[in-house]
Amino acid sequence: MLQGKNVVLGVTGGIAAYKACEIISGLKKIGANIDVIMTKSATEFITPYTFQSLTGNSVIVNMFESPKYWDMEHISLAQKSDILLIAPATANIIGKVAAGIADDMLSTTIMASNKPVVFAPAMNTKMYENPVVQKNMETLMARGYHIIPPKGGMLACGDEGQGKLQEVSIILDELQNIYRQELQTEKNDLEGLRFLVTAGPTREIIDPVRFLSNHSTGKMGYEIAKAIVKRGGAVKLISGPSSLQAPQGIEVVSVETAEEMFEAVKEAYPQCDVLIKSAAVSDYRPKIREAQKVKKESQEGEIQLTLVRNPDILLEMGKIKEPGKIHVGFAAETENIIEQGKDKIQRKNLDFIVANDVTEEGAGFAHDTNIVYFIDKNGDWDKTEKVEKSAVAHDILDKVLSKKKSQTL
Repeated sequence: MLQGKNVVLGVTGGIAAYKACEIISGLKKIGANIDVIMTKSATEFITPYTFQSLTGNSVIVNMFESPKYWDMEHISLAQKSDILLIAPATANIIGKVAAGIADDMLSTTIMASNKPVVFAPAMNTKMYENPVVQKNMETLMARGYHIIPPKGGMLACGDEGQGKLQEVSIILDELQNIYRQELQTEKNDLEGLRFLVTAGPTREIIDPVRFLSNHSTGKMGYEIAKAIVKRGGAVKLISGPSSLQAPQGIEVVSVETAEEMFEAVKEAYPQCDVLIKSAAVSDYRPKIREAQKVKKESQEGEIQLTLVRNPDILLEMGKIKEPGKIHVGFAAETENIIEQGKDKIQRKNLDFIVANDVTEEGAGFAHDTNIVYFIDKNGDWDKTEKVEKSAVAHDILDKVLSKKKSQTL
């Protein structure tokens, strides 16, 4: 996919900078042309001459060393590139780009580019988990940048946890997946299609301060909605409570409970061509919603909470499925993934289902990545590797488009 393409590799100052050599080697095997931009701190870990020898191209470090760098190099490289990869990406470069700061050649080139930009973070675990860094990454993703999450393990500083640069093979695979996605978005291949997408958890109220819910953050549904808009489709996103920033150009209907989501879906359904229900809806709700906070002082020992079933939205919509419409479901499972998925397809009248094992590392709720099984109504299935949820979103839309085309044959 990247054969003959121009990749700008940004290397920032971290112990993982040496891994950039392996990335360059992998890109050259693919047949890509590589230009390297280093931050000044990166040169403390590895010399520019190393990268110059590996790539056969000049390496840019300081844009103030020569007037030509400031006048044209940040623009020419931004225009020349097909994709930009920052690996390793420190908390510093992530924060600068999120804040719109362009004070060196790398940050300036990123700001001047309208091509896909991919960050592969590598840093101390506590830095990576810092709420400021997490918020900066959320900001970047909301603006269309891509993040390849680091892996866990023993870090150079002796700490153990997430923060190690992702495996080079995974970085290269993700880079090609992202480039493929961007090519798809340029085609506007979903133009004319209207999507109804549900996302996030629901909350079932116990009393004014307590509720039942689950671990869903809405990331998968929001990524699907963003991908639809990028590819020229129209989308209405019905979202349960989520801290995610609503993507631009997307109509968002905010709900709280399963019953509210059901009503919103029924109202919007006649106007859609495709229903994608990625929300994690609570199966049960309290039979009684207390008007006042339940005081523990008034309860002796254990208390009982009586639950009643919520409507199964996908099941109910399957009963009234209109000819020509496509229904896509999601299933978060912990065992018997294929069997459970096949059963739900039949019971809920789905075209295909996206299932995952939430016990797998890097899959399920609250992750930027996912590992999913695509199961269709014929019983055929395939499984993805661990990839960004944005990549899963495009895979889902590819399958929807394939189903739509088969309907017209």
